[in-house]
Amino acid sequence: MSSEPTAEATCGATAEGSYDGRVPARAPLRSLLFVPGNRTGWLAKAEAAGADAAILDLEDAVPDDAKAAARAGVAEAVSRSYGGGMRLLVRVNPLNTAAGWASADELRAVARPGLYGIVLPKVSSADDMRLADRLLSWCEHEHGLPQGHFALVPLLETARALREAYDIGRAATRVAHLGALTAPGGDVERAVGYRWSAGGTETRDLRARVLLDARAAGAPHPVSGLWADLADLAGLRRFAEQNRGLGYEGMMVIHPSHVGIVNDVFSADGDELARHERLIAAVEKAQAEGSGAIRFEGRMIDEAMAAASREVLARHRGGFGSAGA
Repeated sequence: MSSEPTAEATCGATAEGSYDGRVPARAPLRSLLFVPGNRTGWLAKAEAAGADAAILDLEDAVPDDAKAAARAGVAEAVSRSYGGGMRLLVRVNPLNTAAGWASADELRAVARPGLYGIVLPKVSSADDMRLADRLLSWCEHEHGLPQGHFALVPLLETARALREAYDIGRAATRVAHLGALTAPGGDVERAVGYRWSAGGTETRDLRARVLLDARAAGAPHPVSGLWADLADLAGLRRFAEQNRGLGYEGMMVIHPSHVGIVNDVFSADGDELARHERLIAAVEKAQAEGSGAIRFEGRMIDEAMAAASREVLARHRGGFGSAGA
């Protein structure tokens, strides 16, 4: 993959470096790989691993005494639109704390041409999203970008946020990739009180309910995560398959070795795509002959199933992470 930014990767940039006024499409993202904000050189590893997006982390991954330098490095990486077709996001520090003013300055520093979106941690309510939405609108105006240019990805890390996922998803049209992140330890386990297991049975209902909220709110392309065991790749695959089975379209991941497995799970293979094509053709043929529901490969199908198959084909053949997807 070329390291030179494309028009798609730079979110509406033309070859001359000006912006054509297009709001970038919210692309399906199979894998969103966290990269420490003070290690922007690791973006090359994220790209080589095939990540659809990299999340430059200015929150938990960076010590307090290194945050100022990391912010400058992340802003420079964003300005370079590093990573070719790989989307760039930045996880800023929370806005809803006593140091929220500093986080607002941080957001303004990194929200510039080349950025796909902001990952906002410790979200507690829709009010947090409305504040972030206003700040991003100001940044868009400052850089001459169209309203809605930057995506906003909320992290639901409190019990209240998980309960209010629907309202959070509806708080701003730029909200995308909303979902439930569950892992051993950390904020969500502490907030909810579950006891994590590799099978994920204790969080399955939680992930399913948040997914339903995201779909009902119209927030596109929900993602889940995280899998913390770096060595247990079989467990990662099972967890990813469970998330895809629930209806998620991707996962956040913490190591390049996880990207290939996650991409594979959230991609349709050739046989699956071919079956969707056959199903659509069978329904359309039946409709032309005046029939509705028909028998197809042992199952009854109708227009609703054909519509679902069309969505799958559009998503998987439009290209993951591409602006036109």
